[in-house]
Amino acid sequence: MMTDTVKTEQSIFRLPKPDRVLLLVLAMFAGLAVYDAAQAGTSLKFVGDAVLGVFPFLMLSVMIAAFAKASSLDRMIAKAFTGHLLIMIPSAAIVGAFSPFCSCGVIPLVAALLAMRVPLSAVMAFWLASPIMDPTMFVMTTGTLGFEFAVYKSVAAVGMGMLGGFSVAGLQRLGAFSDPLRQNVSGGCGSPDVSGTQPIVWAFWQDAGRRTAFRGATLSNAFFLGKWLLFAFTLESLMVAYMPEGLVMSALGGEGAAPIFLATLIGVPAYLNGYAALPLVSGLIGEGMEPAAGMAFLLAGGVTSIPASIAVFALARLPVFLAYLALALAGTLIFSFAFQLVK
Repeated sequence: MMTDTVKTEQSIFRLPKPDRVLLLVLAMFAGLAVYDAAQAGTSLKFVGDAVLGVFPFLMLSVMIAAFAKASSLDRMIAKAFTGHLLIMIPSAAIVGAFSPFCSCGVIPLVAALLAMRVPLSAVMAFWLASPIMDPTMFVMTTGTLGFEFAVYKSVAAVGMGMLGGFSVAGLQRLGAFSDPLRQNVSGGCGSPDVSGTQPIVWAFWQDAGRRTAFRGATLSNAFFLGKWLLFAFTLESLMVAYMPEGLVMSALGGEGAAPIFLATLIGVPAYLNGYAALPLVSGLIGEGMEPAAGMAFLLAGGVTSIPASIAVFALARLPVFLAYLALALAGTLIFSFAFQLVK
């Protein structure tokens, strides 16, 4: 009896295990405060503004995933993603290219789809296309680089999604990517059997158990995404502050094939965000850079930007993450050289 009492008291007063990602973010700011106090304040404001900007999309994604869990809607969603891959993959790419979700805000939905056994090939098509284009980005791209450039970038987004989706489908036939999600990552949904008979309960809030499931899924998803977004935006703020001025400008100038390859490689670490990259690319093209190199920078950077890459790395197992990067770079080269030919 005494032993049981001791165990109970220990469980009550046991401190939660500190999260390593949050500790790393705190350590980064602590080091920055010592090294460059002014930049610490600037980075803090940058991270705050970035989180506020993505917050509506992030919470919408989190709430949708939690609703799917609480209402058993995940079964219907999973069934909607069944069918022939020849239809699923192009559809997923088109939806991804024109959805309003950013590359980070869509992660809970991606996690939920993978946890519901939706084919990775269709999810990859959606995942690759989503960061490249959205309605707001299309308008901004048209205003800075022209309607033709914006239309081709949209086509490239869909094309890269389809390339990734069908490539993954082929690799899966060879036995790859049997378990894409990292351990203990569920995106707020379990792995439902879509053949089950449990009904969908739209008014889930009337059931105490479903309310608990909704609350738990919302909190776990928000914490999971929030900590990785804080880390990603902190790194991004340091890139903005300390990347040598004119580095991208000097590297991407010129014509021919070389700038396209360089833009693809440089776009991975140097891309800050889609809206900041547009005037940069516009200026480079105005100074004589090959437009296809600008396209390469936007395509590669959009998919492999720090927030997008960290979100994918946090969610998917290493082979899936590496495939994501490889397909993004391969698609960038293919569609950038195609753009050079049609210009």
